[in-house]
Amino acid sequence: MSLFDQLTEKPWETAQDAAVDPRHRRAFSLPMATLGLRVLLAVITVLFSLLVIAYSDRMLVADWRPLPDPWVLWLNTALLISSSVAWEWAVISVRRGQMDRVKVGLFGGGSFAFAFLAGQLLVWQQLAALGYFAAANPANGFFYLITGLHGLHLLGGLVAWGRTSDKVWRGLEPVQVRLSVELCAVYWHFLLVVWLVLFGLLLLT
Repeated sequence: MSLFDQLTEKPWETAQDAAVDPRHRRAFSLPMATLGLRVLLAVITVLFSLLVIAYSDRMLVADWRPLPDPWVLWLNTALLISSSVAWEWAVISVRRGQMDRVKVGLFGGGSFAFAFLAGQLLVWQQLAALGYFAAANPANGFFYLITGLHGLHLLGGLVAWGRTSDKVWRGLEPVQVRLSVELCAVYWHFLLVVWLVLFGLLLLT
């Protein structure tokens, strides 16, 4: 490059060219949906981490009286595990282009998730019938808060499940629905891990 070219060079144009240079495109190749999900999972992780810390600190106070462990919680945990397994089945199937199996996986994932939420409501009903109301004791309030927040996040996942299922049942090609199926599966696996941590905390306390 000559001295004249160096003196007349416009740095902002060079930076713009670098932004579209194929050698730099790899840095921007991450789909926005994937990036958005990662940010969402990070936020949810922080939220539940703070909740676990608050729960652990509050249980050290003398007025803390733990709730009983309804057996339905074990059944609900099995249902959520089954939902996650069904999602993994859907992911494997969509990668192989087997759309009929994808439909089975989506149906199973959604059905088990709905059953899990119904089971959580049943637990609430059983505890309320026994007099374990949220305002009666801090442990009660934390239980309803923890299970309620987790259930709300699962409901949000079911919205994405509905949209993904609509794409599959409209007959879109595997390449058109693969990302949606994979992201939903990641979200479901994440919520399963969160629930296992919360359930373990409830059992230990």
